[in-house]
Amino acid sequence: MQNPSSSSSSESKGKKEREESVETERAMVSREHKRAALYEKLQLLRSVTNSHALSKASIIVDASKYIEDLKQKVERLNQDIALEQTTSDQNLPVVTVETLERSFLINVFSDKSCPGLLVSLLETFEELGLNVIEARVSCEDTFHLEAVGGETQDQGENIDAQMIKQAVMQAIKTWSGSADED
Repeated sequence: MQNPSSSSSSESKGKKEREESVETERAMVSREHKRAALYEKLQLLRSVTNSHALSKASIIVDASKYIEDLKQKVERLNQDIALEQTTSDQNLPVVTVETLERSFLINVFSDKSCPGLLVSLLETFEELGLNVIEARVSCEDTFHLEAVGGETQDQGENIDAQMIKQAVMQAIKTWSGSADED
C-alpha cells in the first residue's frame, strides 16, 4: 500500500515538470518568433539599402553608409535651395540655421559688404528672445556672421530653427529694401 502523502508529492512533481516543460517550449517558440521577425527586418533593410551583404553586421554597416549618403544628399539639396533662393532674391545673403543641443547655430553669408545688416540681425535676435552666446563677424569685403544663440528663460513659446531662419530672412529683406532706398 502506498503512502497517500508520497503519491500527492509525486503528482505535484510531475505537474511541476510538465509546467516547466511547457514554459521552456513557450520560451523556445518566442525566441524563434523573435529570430524570424529580426530576419525579416534585416531582409527589408537589406532591400531598402540595396545591400548585397549576407551577414547581419554587414547589412547594418551598409545601412549606416546608406543613411550617411542620404544625409549628405539632403545637405547638398539644402545648400542648392539656399543658393537658388539667394540668386532669385537679388543676391541676398545665404542663411543657415542649425539646431544644437540647447541653442542654435546661425550663419549668414554674403559675398559683398552689407553695412547696417549686423544691427538688423541683432535686433531680430532680440525680438525672437535669443541670447547671443557667442558670435564671430566679418564685415570688411564680405559679410559673414556666425552666431550661437539660445532662448531666454522667460521665452513663452518655443522657437525652432525654421522660425529663426524665416525671421532672419525677413530682417535681411527689410534691410535690403532700406539699403536700396539709400
